[in-house]
Amino acid sequence: MTVMSARVSTFALLGLAAASALGSSPAAAADPTGTWFTEDGRARVRTEHCGPGGANLCGYVVWGSKPLGEDGKPKIDRYNPDPKRQARPLLGHQMILGLKRNEEGRFVGKIYNGDNGKSYDVTIWSETPAELSVKGCLISVLCQTQTWTRVGDVVPGQLTAATDTPGGPRSDPEWAGKPGAAPKPAAAKPAGAPTPK
Repeated sequence: MTVMSARVSTFALLGLAAASALGSSPAAAADPTGTWFTEDGRARVRTEHCGPGGANLCGYVVWGSKPLGEDGKPKIDRYNPDPKRQARPLLGHQMILGLKRNEEGRFVGKIYNGDNGKSYDVTIWSETPAELSVKGCLISVLCQTQTWTRVGDVVPGQLTAATDTPGGPRSDPEWAGKPGAAPKPAAAKPAGAPTPK
């Protein structure tokens, strides 16, 4: 009787272990949205959901360690291959370009480098709430992964307003106002305030 009980218990434990192994998947991905300090210390990037239904991931430079050029003026996107964008400020520009989620739950697509005007293949994911992994590739065999760190504070010169509002970063035209994008909150009107005409 004791041997039989031990065998039943052992089979039950093995069955539970097998069931949990079959049903297990890679560690649940952490939320990739937030404000991140880049590994090289040169920028803070705010990531947020964008596109139809908020299914994509976009990111914006909201702070730079050297926002001014040698002329003492804010740096502009002078190397952008699109002449219409070459006069825009680098601070606030969109660098993560509407990444799509893949079957592994990671976001893949293109990242734009305002320092040279080039775009690269990128994969972004987060396994812990405090870190964001950013893997950029020039070609599929020349890849490098950086770890960006989540920040909750605000430093002087950081853009803090909502995207596409005064004091906030700017979406590229193809990502601004897409149907299904999260609506921007309307400013609260004090009770009894007259309605503007």
